[in-house]
Amino acid sequence: MVIGAFTFRRQPPTSESLLMSREIINTDQAPAAIGTYSQAVKVGDTVYLSGQIPLDPVTMQLVEDGMEGQIRRVFDNLAAVARASGGSLADTVKLNVFLIDLGHFALVNQIMAEYFHEPYPARAAIGVAALPRGAQVEMDAVLVLSA
Repeated sequence: MVIGAFTFRRQPPTSESLLMSREIINTDQAPAAIGTYSQAVKVGDTVYLSGQIPLDPVTMQLVEDGMEGQIRRVFDNLAAVARASGGSLADTVKLNVFLIDLGHFALVNQIMAEYFHEPYPARAAIGVAALPRGAQVEMDAVLVLSA
């Protein structure tokens, strides 16, 4: 930014400053991580939610309610992690949806409309060959928390 004869340049954050401001988010209201990752990481007012599959957080088993039940469980899991970060799904700015069968895209849209309201987050829907534990759907998200 230039003001008068002065130029101001924002310096990118150093790895040291990022490490100091990084907060790991964890909740028992969503499935425990099944690998070497955190449920979410908060840096400043941005929260990066790891992928959620339709695991019941109590039993750690896939829900057996068909595709609709799997989609709802994933949104519920994401919502639980969002709450644990101090936010909600309303703070979502980017959502990635991974589907074994893109034929379920319309169902994702229908159910997503129950969890999100305008303005909707940016979103990608990606067809994949397989997901962990035989899940049919996985989603991850990025939140920016409101002040």
